[in-house]
Amino acid sequence: MAEVDRGAGVLFPPPFIFLGLLLLGPVIDWLLGLPSLPIPGGLSMIFLFPGFILIGIAIGLFRQRGENPNPATATGGIIDTGIYARTRNPMYLGMAIAYLGLAIVLHSMPSLLLWPVALFLINSQVIAREERYLTAKFGQPYLDYMARVKRWL
Repeated sequence: MAEVDRGAGVLFPPPFIFLGLLLLGPVIDWLLGLPSLPIPGGLSMIFLFPGFILIGIAIGLFRQRGENPNPATATGGIIDTGIYARTRNPMYLGMAIAYLGLAIVLHSMPSLLLWPVALFLINSQVIAREERYLTAKFGQPYLDYMARVKRWL
């Protein structure tokens, strides 16, 4: 019986990793009685706009190719054009940038301090699994892509 391709085996949807840690910040603020972060909320647009644009462009390329952007699903090919010729993970890069903007909107220092934790989890639990899956599935063409294009920037 043929094995069913279940994708990269990512345990948690990446947006939930970012969102969960982001929202943990205000909970910590409340529990510890921390003051609001004194950063103007308007500064958030510096991060929100480019973050969401990156996410939209990346998802658009997936849809153009008939692929599902969910890492828990099988993929039929390597997307290496457009924004994917500059970064192998534009969706996660966009989420990471937008996270900073949302942390500013929330005025939460713990949210900002949890940002590196989110990046660590995305790197170790999502991207590493995706890279193993894609290397196993596509072999040398994916290794060549990894050699040409950086993981983040």
